[in-house]
Amino acid sequence: MSATLHPLDIHAIRRDFPILAQKVHGRPLVFLDSGASAQKPEPVIEAMRFVMAEQYANVHRGLYYLSEKTSEAYEAVRDKVADFINAESREEIVFTRNATEGINLVAHSWGRSALKPGDAVAVSEMEHHANLVPWQMLRDAHGTALRVVRITESGELDWDSLEEVFADGRVKLLAVTHMSNVLGTYTPVERLAEFAHARGARLLLDGAQAIVHRAVDVREIGADFYVFSGHKLYGPTGIGVLYARREILAAMPPFMGGGDMIASVSYEKSTWAEPPQRFEAGTPAIIETIGLGAAIDYVRGIGFAAIAAHERALTEHALAALSRIPGLRVLGQAQDRGGVISFVMKDAHAHDIATLLDRQGIAVRAGQHCAEPLMGRLGVTSTARASFGVYTLPEEIDALAAGLEMVRKILA
Repeated sequence: MSATLHPLDIHAIRRDFPILAQKVHGRPLVFLDSGASAQKPEPVIEAMRFVMAEQYANVHRGLYYLSEKTSEAYEAVRDKVADFINAESREEIVFTRNATEGINLVAHSWGRSALKPGDAVAVSEMEHHANLVPWQMLRDAHGTALRVVRITESGELDWDSLEEVFADGRVKLLAVTHMSNVLGTYTPVERLAEFAHARGARLLLDGAQAIVHRAVDVREIGADFYVFSGHKLYGPTGIGVLYARREILAAMPPFMGGGDMIASVSYEKSTWAEPPQRFEAGTPAIIETIGLGAAIDYVRGIGFAAIAAHERALTEHALAALSRIPGLRVLGQAQDRGGVISFVMKDAHAHDIATLLDRQGIAVRAGQHCAEPLMGRLGVTSTARASFGVYTLPEEIDALAAGLEMVRKILA
């Protein structure tokens, strides 16, 4: 992998990402959609290639060399993830397909066993569908209530609303984003954990965006559950992580039945393996998990202090550049925000903005960003969104601003 780079050597980092060297429509690629899925560095690509070419076998099953080596590499990633987020033990790390599956696992297993009809789950107005729809499904099937904490006009959690939602003592879970995928808002997670725990509730954090931009310490935060996806962390798709405190996992029933999640099976009954295997039925994403381990090594080699400083500077530069474009409005003005900026332009649909920018080689996201209720709260039908990665250059922000000026003139 690349050597540790302090201060951040962005051009050296970019050389690790082969896809960034290409041109789109005859223009240099400006990739500003890392919030949807980040590009992959050579160490991740090579780690996955090595497994497929030289070491592949199914894990946990074979009493032969290849299976044992691959099992060791696979399980080493569990240790790596535990260390990465400072979990107390490797048994608190459950591998899932993505953050969405992690939240569904909690809703289906913990929600149905620990909550009773009439108990409530609270979410915020800025949640991704992945942290809303599973709780609606739990409500409809199990009789729990679902409550929504409002956000302020600046796009931050409204603490008066939070107090109101918790007032009757029925909320048993607060499930919120660590960083909004639309507004870039960071939520004050330590304060939220203290608030929820003081009222007898658990805290689940959707860390799919935040895990990329800053160091996460689940014990320091006080999180009961934390989920994230590998593909936003410069790793592959098909692999995600659910962290949950050991005593919580031990009390949860399985999410799915099948191989590898059982202690014993007969025609009459089955008994369950201990966590985390209890929640990992079937052949896992072996190659992708090892790719996630390589991605973690990569970002740790760069260092989160350098990553955070780089992305903070990019965000400030982008907000200043976009503020100078007539008719453009950035959504959300949170004091603590990351490298995700959603915006609208007068007389321009988000899809038209994205299409015209694409002709200039600039990739941004357009639409509702899997946050349709938030769009309604903000009074818009869709937005364009630019999101940054460790490889994003200030010159690419300038290219975006110039591109948006051209879009404005065309659509005017």
